[in-house]
Amino acid sequence: MSDPSLVNQTVVNLSPTELTQLPKTPLLIDVRSGLEYLTGYAPGARNLSLPRLLLGLGVVRWLLPRWFRDLPLDQPIAVICLTAHRSPIAAQQLVKSGFTAVYNVTGGMMEWRRLGFEIATDSSAH
Repeated sequence: MSDPSLVNQTVVNLSPTELTQLPKTPLLIDVRSGLEYLTGYAPGARNLSLPRLLLGLGVVRWLLPRWFRDLPLDQPIAVICLTAHRSPIAAQQLVKSGFTAVYNVTGGMMEWRRLGFEIATDSSAH
């Protein structure tokens, strides 16, 4: 990691390049809408839109998918969106909810694409 900047004590900003170079890849959560996600996402990313995440971490926990509800609080998580406007909000909320290893992917999917990294789609998964 060249120079990750701290958003606070537990959210670390990482570029897409830094994320792909981590020795252990964290769970990557794409907080864009389902439609945006279907246009192409980072391989291995799970989709959980920001509104659903915020509501689920707030008062309506049943809105969260089971895979998310079952995560241990020490599970490393990286969040990504389109341009890094939504992901910092998601990252902060994850920290407030007790997650201890949270990363924000700077530049979002726009930067991911600009760097020429692989893009997955549902059609490429079949």
